[in-house]
Amino acid sequence: MAEVFGAPDSTDTTSDIAPPGPSWLRSAVFYQVYPQSFCDSDADGIGDLPGLISKLGYIQSLGCNALWLNPVFDSPFGDAGYDVADFVNVASRYGTNDDIRILASEAHRLGMKVCLDLVAGHTSVQHPFFRQSMRADQNEFSDWYIWVPAEESVQNTFAALGAPNPRTRPDRYVANFFSFQPALNYGYFKPDPSKPWQRSMNDPICRTVQENLRQVMKFWLDLGVDGFRVDMASSLIRNDPDGEGIRKLWQENRTWLNRYYPEAVLIAEWGHPAQSISSGFNVDFLLHFGQPAYIDLVGPRSIPEGESRKPDAFFERSGRGDITRFVQNYTENYLPTRNQGYISLPTGNHDFPRPTRGRDEKDVRVLFAMLFTMPSIPFLYYGDEIGMRFLEDAPEREGANRAGLRSGSRTPMQWSMRKNAGFSEAPPGDLYLPLDPDPKRPTVEDQEGKPDSMLHFTRKLIKLRSEIPALSNTGGFRVLYAESFKVPFVYERSHGNQRVLVAINPTSASVDISLSGFAMVEDLLTQAATMTKGRLQMGLVSFGIFSVQV
Repeated sequence: MAEVFGAPDSTDTTSDIAPPGPSWLRSAVFYQVYPQSFCDSDADGIGDLPGLISKLGYIQSLGCNALWLNPVFDSPFGDAGYDVADFVNVASRYGTNDDIRILASEAHRLGMKVCLDLVAGHTSVQHPFFRQSMRADQNEFSDWYIWVPAEESVQNTFAALGAPNPRTRPDRYVANFFSFQPALNYGYFKPDPSKPWQRSMNDPICRTVQENLRQVMKFWLDLGVDGFRVDMASSLIRNDPDGEGIRKLWQENRTWLNRYYPEAVLIAEWGHPAQSISSGFNVDFLLHFGQPAYIDLVGPRSIPEGESRKPDAFFERSGRGDITRFVQNYTENYLPTRNQGYISLPTGNHDFPRPTRGRDEKDVRVLFAMLFTMPSIPFLYYGDEIGMRFLEDAPEREGANRAGLRSGSRTPMQWSMRKNAGFSEAPPGDLYLPLDPDPKRPTVEDQEGKPDSMLHFTRKLIKLRSEIPALSNTGGFRVLYAESFKVPFVYERSHGNQRVLVAINPTSASVDISLSGFAMVEDLLTQAATMTKGRLQMGLVSFGIFSVQV
């Protein structure tokens, strides 16, 4: 029988924190909206901004007080909007710029914030800047993108696709991801003097591109939004092996925001909080790339057909997951950043499978019990609150499956048992992606009437987080029990004299733990777990959240 002690250990961070930056982040709980799949107001089969606005009350009812929207800008949609053709105009399928203004205004009225997705590193090949850059004649935008001589051997380069006139330049452009996403020229930190096309990040042209990014941010901030999640945030500066150039760029952007928009937030898709937060970001994710902590929890994004997640993640019933791998990597990022910004362990997002993949609702509840009681900022992906399934056979749409299995996490939100699950009045064949075909698919309407549903469970977790200071974004945190290939994972959250103990057992084995130095106060939320007279007893696939005294 293992024993947990109340004395501090090497991960002792029991004091409250208050990172600099916008004060609203201290209590933020984000809801990620994939706009084309959330709510369709005009019956064209694609979700839109008026549809989202009509659902703000629902999002608020979850306890979420901030939104992150995937890109809503004008685009040919080769990569679901991450190939932007116009940074300052909303794509017509979503609505208008005025709808963004209304969304921000209505969200603010409800005490909520709105963050847009900022695609900083590249554009679409259809962007007017790139169309001009492809011309053989020298013009204002000739060097706004990275062009290399045709004879140079440079990875991920492509020939011009055809220009507004026959004199297409013979060079090849560097793509940032897909071939139709040419990389904007933010410069090279260490340009090679023998390659004149490598401009310094301090070159006047590169400085103009950097300033353009700030002007894009200014446009939307002036329209009322509250910040940005930055796509591929670490990809902007080239030949930057130690990251000094990219840190300098984002620190400059942060200084600019602090001067003109001090309440605006920057959220990084970087995957390395220890680097990104010191670079000026307020929040970064642990995801399926960058640092390994998230994979150690939930497993890799891709699973070969017929196989299980390998190596076993902690959140597997097998018990072969090693929580110490997560703890080590998490604390390596948490300890140096806890006084500077926030780390997020999201429930999911548009780029990787939903947590229901390979798990039933009981498993997911244990996962959520951890995600919503860890420090820093939760991000809830639309539909995860009702346990929407990951659809293995979802078709390719707008580049979703070319870079991995993504379509299955982008299917329409399931609101009710009405036509198209209440998502749209369009003919079913016109929907952005097909619905979950299971007639027993979860819906908001059904779960609203069931007090023990996944929806109400998620609300309870978020309510605990908002009402109990020890469980807040800034409460103290220390690991009490984490042993290789053993359960449970036990940690303490704290605020002043308030203590909350969280115990997590995702395995198919029961466990009995002796607690030394803790006195039970109250069960806050549990699943197959009890704590009495200094003992914690946990059944299979269980968790316990307890108010305790030390």
